[in-house]
Amino acid sequence: MNTFPLFANLQNRPVLVVGGGTVAARKIRMLLKAQAQVRVVAPRLHAELQALYAEKQFEWLAEGFAPEQLDTVFLAIAASADADLNRTVFQAAEARCRLCNVVDEAELCSFIVPAVIDRSPVQIAVSSNAQAPVLARLWREKLESLLPQHLGAVAAQAGQWRGRVKEKFADVAQRRRFWEGVFAHPQYQLLHEQGDAVAAEQVLQQLLHDSAPTGGSVALVGAGVGDAGLLTLKGLQHIQAADVVLYDALVSEQVLDLVRRDAEKIFVGKRARNHSVQQAETNRLLVELAQQGKRVVRLKGGDPFVFGRGAEELQALRAHGIPYVVVPGVTAALAATAYAGIPLTHRDRAQTAMLVTGHCQPDGRELHWQTLAQGNQTLVVYMGTIKAAELVENLLAHGRAADTPVAVISHGTLPTQQVLGGTLAELPQLAAQAPAPALIVVGETAALHRELAWFQPNKAA
Repeated sequence: MNTFPLFANLQNRPVLVVGGGTVAARKIRMLLKAQAQVRVVAPRLHAELQALYAEKQFEWLAEGFAPEQLDTVFLAIAASADADLNRTVFQAAEARCRLCNVVDEAELCSFIVPAVIDRSPVQIAVSSNAQAPVLARLWREKLESLLPQHLGAVAAQAGQWRGRVKEKFADVAQRRRFWEGVFAHPQYQLLHEQGDAVAAEQVLQQLLHDSAPTGGSVALVGAGVGDAGLLTLKGLQHIQAADVVLYDALVSEQVLDLVRRDAEKIFVGKRARNHSVQQAETNRLLVELAQQGKRVVRLKGGDPFVFGRGAEELQALRAHGIPYVVVPGVTAALAATAYAGIPLTHRDRAQTAMLVTGHCQPDGRELHWQTLAQGNQTLVVYMGTIKAAELVENLLAHGRAADTPVAVISHGTLPTQQVLGGTLAELPQLAAQAPAPALIVVGETAALHRELAWFQPNKAA
C-alpha cells in the first residue's frame, strides 16, 4: 500500500479547479456536494458550468492560471485539456506543499479521487491507486447493490445516540457490542428499511434500557496454514469482532491483516528450542483478559486441536468458568500437501494416513515405530526437521525401504512455498536444506508431487 486512504473535510474550504470543460464539471459537482468553496480557473466555461456560475455556486477566479492562486486553497484539481498546463499546476502545487490531482495522470497526483458509494454519513471509497479505475468502478457498482439505501439514516441515528450509549457503557468494548447488537437487530433494521426512523429510535431506546454489560469470552480459532483464503468464514467473523487477539508464530501476516485495526494483538508464539512464551502464561492471559469482559480470540496456526495444545487452553478456561467456542482450521497435513500436489490417500499407493509430531513427550514416551513404518500409508510429520535423522533411522529399522518417496514442504500454501523431494535415505539432507517451518511427508504418494502440483496449461501451445 503506497497511498494512505483518508476522507478530507472540504466544507467551507477553498479548492482550486483548473479547467472549464466536461471533466472539470464532473469534479466540480463532487466538490460542491462536499460543500467546498470552489474556485475555477478557465478561459471559458462548459454550458453546465455556466449555469452553476449563474447560480453563484462557485467563483470564476480567472481565465488563466497563476501559481499564486494556490497559496490560499486547501487542495487543487487540474482538469483542463492542456497537458502542459496540468503539469504546470501540479509542479506549482508540489512547490507549495498543496495536494493536487491531475485527472487521468497518475504520476501527477499527490492524492487520488476514488470511486465512492455515498450513504451519507456513511461513505465507502474504492481505489485501484490509479492503476485500474474501470475495475474500481465495477467493484463500486457491486458494493452499491449490497448496501441498503437506509444505511445513512441508521448511521445518522447512531451518531445522535452515541453520547447516551457512552453514559451507560464506560467500556469501549461494551459499547461496541451494544452497537453490533443494534445494527443486527431485525426489527430495528426493518423499521429503517420502511423509512420509519421514529419507530426505529423507540426500538433503539428500549434496547439501551434493557441492555446490561456482558462478560468476556474466548474463541479458539484455527488460522489455517498461511494462505488467508483458507481461513473459515466463522473464523474471520470471530477475529474481526475480537477486542484482543493472542496469536502464535505460525499465523501468517495475511491472516493478521484481517484483524480489526483497533484490536489489541499479543504475540504468544513458540518455536522449537525457543519457547518465548510459556503455555501457562498464555493460559493466564486468556483467563485474565476474558475476566476483564473482553472478547478474546486465541488464533492458532493450522487447527487448534492438531498438535496445537488447544485442549489445554480450554481446560484452563473451563476451570475459571470462562465461556468459549472452538472454530476449526485447515491443518498443514491437509493444506500444504494439497498445494504441493500430494494426496494423503490414493487408491493404489496409500490406504491410510497418519499425522504425528516430531517432538517427544517430556516423559520420554516413544512413538510406535512398527505402525509408522508400515507400507501403503502416508506419514505426515509435524515439527520433525530437527530430528529427521532419528526419524529415518527408526523407520528403516522397522521395515520402511530406503527408497520410499519423501517430500519436505516449507512455507506451506504461501507464495514462498517450497517442496524438496527425494527418498527416505535422503531425508536428513533435505530437512537440513528446507526453510522453517516445514512439514515432512513420507510415503508413496509423495512421489506424485511433480505430477500433480498446481499448473496452468499453456493454451498457446
